[in-house]
Amino acid sequence: MRFSINIPNFGDFADARTVVKVAVAAEQAGWDGLFVWDHVVHDKQVRRGVPFADPWMLLTAAALSTSRIKLGTMVTPVARRRPQQLARQVATLDALSGGRVIFGAGLGGPIEDEYGSFGEPTDPVVLAELLDEGLDLLDRYWSGEQVNHQGKHHQVHDVTLLPATVQRPRPPVWIGGFWPSRPPMRRAARWDGAAPLFADARHGEAPPVGQVRELVAYVREHRDAPQGAPFDIVLGGASPTGTAEAQDLLGPLAEAGATWWDERQLQGGAGLDKLGPVLRRVEQGPPA
Repeated sequence: MRFSINIPNFGDFADARTVVKVAVAAEQAGWDGLFVWDHVVHDKQVRRGVPFADPWMLLTAAALSTSRIKLGTMVTPVARRRPQQLARQVATLDALSGGRVIFGAGLGGPIEDEYGSFGEPTDPVVLAELLDEGLDLLDRYWSGEQVNHQGKHHQVHDVTLLPATVQRPRPPVWIGGFWPSRPPMRRAARWDGAAPLFADARHGEAPPVGQVRELVAYVREHRDAPQGAPFDIVLGGASPTGTAEAQDLLGPLAEAGATWWDERQLQGGAGLDKLGPVLRRVEQGPPA
């Protein structure tokens, strides 16, 4: 199991210098990754007056200040992005970081706030179509090969985006979604990892082990890839710092199939977007 730190792109973390402090501390303390949310307004009523930053700018600052940890979004709503611009951003960060990008993707939300506020579609079916078509285009753009595409939502005519990503054939793609909803996990099975949230566990709470087993079995059932191809199951929450307590929490999750533990503050907690509690937890090191 590998271990990452998860932070929002608002509040204290809207300042790239603050994110650099977290990234440097995480690398020094032995963490394996840093993942940043990708929101524009999040929940407008709750976050009104709170500063936000572009996650790719934050990750660029983190990449320039570190040399080892993986970096990525958790998750980027591909449906509200232009795939060609997003492909450039990810490829640029992958080159800058020396191939350390992991790309997290999903529908994103809250849908009315994040999409409806800007006149974007809010029908989940349409957003899922945009997500799948966008992911396909990203995969092709990152190859560095010529792209022609006539889809329901996107058209591309004789385009080659260079340079290709450093990682071949592409950076790992992890798909987010709420379990027990099946469609997001069928989507995840087509890519490189699943980063689920759970209906029975808030952001920051460890998921029930039984549900993790069900999810892993479902993904494996729908996975069509060469035997032995890597696939990550990314779970998260707030972990204890004591060795025995961490083993009690993470041991069963690892046995159920988890390959990453993503350390998170409680979404409703006061420390969610504050540097102090996040940095203290980072400096204590991963619950290895």
